[in-house]
Amino acid sequence: MNESLQIGDTVKAPYKTGVYIGEITNIRPEHYLVKVLSVLKHPTQGDLHSHKSVDVPIFHERRALAEREQTNIPKQMVKRFDGEVPGYKESLKGAIDKLRQELESEKSDWSRMSIEKLNILEKDYFKE
Repeated sequence: MNESLQIGDTVKAPYKTGVYIGEITNIRPEHYLVKVLSVLKHPTQGDLHSHKSVDVPIFHERRALAEREQTNIPKQMVKRFDGEVPGYKESLKGAIDKLRQELESEKSDWSRMSIEKLNILEKDYFKE
C-alpha cells in the first residue's frame, strides 16, 4: 500500500476503465477519496462484462468522471503523480482523441459502436 500518500497529494488513480490525475481529499481505511483534476484515459464504451461485444442487451455510453468529482479508489490502486497536471478540458479532449484513434484502427462492430457513443459524449462534454 501507499502509506506515504497524504491529503493534498497529486495521484494517478484508475476508476473502472478510466484513469485520472487527482488530489487526495480524504483517507479512509481501504480507500483514498480522490478529486479529479485531469483525464489520462477515457473509459471504455460498451458492456464491461461482455468485452468488445455488440451482442448485448445495452451497449453502455460510459462518461469520464467530471472535473472536481470525488470518488473512492482502493488504496492499492492509487500511485503518486509527479508530472505536470494538464487542464481538465484539454486532458479530456486528448483522452477522447487517443481512444478514437485506437478504435478506428480496430475496425470492428464494437469499435464502430464505441466511436458512435464517444461522438455523442464529446458533443455533450464540449457544448457551449
